Amino acid sequence: MSTWVEGATGSGYDVTHLPYGVFSRGSDEPRVCVRIGDFVLDLAPLAAPERLDGGQVFASGSLNPFLSLGRPTWDSVRDRLTSLLVDEASRKLVEPHLVPLSEVTLHLPFEVADYVDFYCSLHHASNVGRILRPDTDPLPPNWRHLPVGYHGRAGTVVASGTPVTRPCGQRKPPHEDAPTYGATRRLDIEAEMGFVVGRASALGERVPTDAFADHVFGVLLLNDWSARDVQAWEYVPLGPFLGKSFATSVAAWVTPLAALEHAKVDLPGQDPAPLPYLHVDGPGGYDIAIEVELNGEVVSRPPYSSMYWSPAQMLAHLTVNGASLRTGDLFASGTVSGLEPQTRGSFLELSWGGREPFIAGGRERSFLEDGDEVVLRASAPGAGGTRLTLGEVRGRIEPAAP
Repeated sequence: MSTWVEGATGSGYDVTHLPYGVFSRGSDEPRVCVRIGDFVLDLAPLAAPERLDGGQVFASGSLNPFLSLGRPTWDSVRDRLTSLLVDEASRKLVEPHLVPLSEVTLHLPFEVADYVDFYCSLHHASNVGRILRPDTDPLPPNWRHLPVGYHGRAGTVVASGTPVTRPCGQRKPPHEDAPTYGATRRLDIEAEMGFVVGRASALGERVPTDAFADHVFGVLLLNDWSARDVQAWEYVPLGPFLGKSFATSVAAWVTPLAALEHAKVDLPGQDPAPLPYLHVDGPGGYDIAIEVELNGEVVSRPPYSSMYWSPAQMLAHLTVNGASLRTGDLFASGTVSGLEPQTRGSFLELSWGGREPFIAGGRERSFLEDGDEVVLRASAPGAGGTRLTLGEVRGRIEPAAP
């Protein structure tokens, strides 16, 4: 299946992908679009003549109204758009609503309702345990029994390209007698996948693992920026707070779950078997290859296929106590890390806590410096042998505010 859109066939944004975003052009108000090749397709003016389900929502400056309509509408719109972009007879109608990507500004694609971050990579959790607690078991006793997570701050989730100001807070290294206040000295990244909730649930309702695709619209790359020294001093006894809440960057494009059907893979194995509410039938993971780039140089390639806990299990655990879902909820996987050193998804791991610097740009590196730019990229198998390119996440570190 090929599209008539010039340059799109065979690209990472072929008709088999069609990720959603929000764009503006000039002084126009932001509107919903899909990406095809190096163009955005403006859905608002196309919706009425093509009778797209829920068409009125595409004039919104957010995906949330569309997300709230649920899976039948998501699938109907995707099928219709695919047909229009494949059928040469539809070209005259659709082509006027294609806008070159170079002429638009992309925005945060959805309004984040709540944000939850998990800790679902066995290799990342084991590495962090060995770095921070070398004389104890690297995994806490609960880790293999449930997806560990914490509630983040929705208001500081920002779109790719937004500068990240170095945060300040209390720090107390082990060799110092008392805490001090100042800019973090150990600013880090975490390469993660994020999952965007469309369909809400009622308070008291549990969402089982087999209802994952009914509630989750799609996925996107996510960078959970982390101030490791602030985090280390504050996290006992209640977990991450200021060390995480200053910024979380997400891609401008949300890839529909429907586009990732051919990327599904089995989980690497869970021992002991999880409790029944966390049981998953069939493939629970995704074969998504991630790249971490520091100042133009790839320094790591974390494989999402290595994750211990699946997104369906994350969602089931998030709601098992009756916590409700809202349209626009975002939950993230936690740092994606593989077994080998070159697949670690944080600089904490790549530099082994700063004790074993890695080489980038021809010199030793550990934590982030002002002016550094980090870009996360990812790809996954698509239908018909295609390769999908997920939207990148880019962020540059600015000096701490005076």
